Amino acid sequence: MTAVTETAAPATTTLTFAKALTAALGDAMEADKSVVMFGEDVGPLGGVFRITDGLTKRFGEERCFDTPLAEAGIMGMAVGMAMNGMRPVVEMQFDAFAYPAFEQVVSHVAKMANRTKGQVRLPMVIRIPYAGGIGGVEHHCDSSESYYVHTPGLTVVAPSTVADAYTMLREAIELNDPVVFLEPKKLYWSKEQVDLEALRAKFDGGEPDDDASIGRAVIAREGTDATLIAYGPSVPTAIAAAEAAAEEGRSLQVIDIRSIVPFDDETVTNAVRKTGRAVVIAEASGFASVASEIVARVQERCFHSLAAPVLRVTGFDIPYPAPKLEHWHLPSVDRILDAVDDLQWED
Repeated sequence: MTAVTETAAPATTTLTFAKALTAALGDAMEADKSVVMFGEDVGPLGGVFRITDGLTKRFGEERCFDTPLAEAGIMGMAVGMAMNGMRPVVEMQFDAFAYPAFEQVVSHVAKMANRTKGQVRLPMVIRIPYAGGIGGVEHHCDSSESYYVHTPGLTVVAPSTVADAYTMLREAIELNDPVVFLEPKKLYWSKEQVDLEALRAKFDGGEPDDDASIGRAVIAREGTDATLIAYGPSVPTAIAAAEAAAEEGRSLQVIDIRSIVPFDDETVTNAVRKTGRAVVIAEASGFASVASEIVARVQERCFHSLAAPVLRVTGFDIPYPAPKLEHWHLPSVDRILDAVDDLQWED
C-alpha cells in the first residue's frame, strides 16, 4: 500500500491593514539595527492609528521615539540620519500635516542622490496616513500624492491590501533611496486572511526579490469588457463596482497600481488593450493629478486599441469638504458605473 503524503495547509491568520504595517516595522527593526522609527506620538502611545504600538517597549526609546510637533525638523533630522548610515522611518501624523516638511522633501530628500552624483543616498521612508473615508475634518483627509509624484527622486507607493501593506513597507525600508509610503486611512481596519510567515520568508537572507511589489501593478480582478484602474483607497471601491456590474452582465477588470512611481506601464497598457475601454479612479482632485497622468499614458500607448476615450472618476476640484459631505466628494460605486455606461457601448 502506497503511503500518501499530505501537504500542510498554509498557516493563515486574520490580520488588519494596520497590524500588517506594525508587523512590517517590527520585523524590519529586528532584522536591521539601523532602522529607526520616529514622529509625533509614535512612541509609548503607538501613534494616532496605533501603527507603532509596542515598538518602543520592544526596541527602546532610542529606536522608536516621539518628536516635537515640528514636521520640518522631523524630516531634516531624518535626512541627516540617512546620510550617516541609518534607515529612518518617519511618520507624518496626517497627510496635510506633512506640508511644513515639504521644503525638506523637495529640496533635500528628493535631490540628494542627484546632487552628489549618487555618492550620498538617502535610505528613508516617509509614512503618510492619507486620503478620506474616515469623516475627518480639515487637514486630516487630503489626497496629496500629486505633490510627491511630481517631484523627481522620490518613489511613491500606495498599497491597498493587507499583504501589500506588509510586503511593500518591508521593501520600502530596504531600498537605498527615499520612499513616500501612502497609507489609506480608511483601510487601516480592513482585514484579510494572510500567511504572515510566508510574507516574512521573502525577506530572509537579504537576497533581491525578483517579484518585488514596488514598480509593479497587479490585476486585482479579471474582466473582459472594460478596465478599472485604481490605487490605494480607491481599489476596494473599484472592486465593489466590478462586482455590481457583474450582476448586470458586464465584466470589468480591476488593476491595482500599487506603485505610482515607478509606474508599471506594461501591466496597465496590456490590460487596457485587452478590453479596449478604461476608467481611472482616484480620490484626489482630477485636475493635474495622478489620474490625469494615467489617462494620458494609456491614451498615448493604447490609442489604436481603444473603443472609447479613457474616463476618470475622481474627487472634485475643491478643498476637501466637511465630513457630512465627504460621501459626495469621494468616488463611489454609482459614479464609477455611470462612467462605465459612458464608454460608448454598441447597442
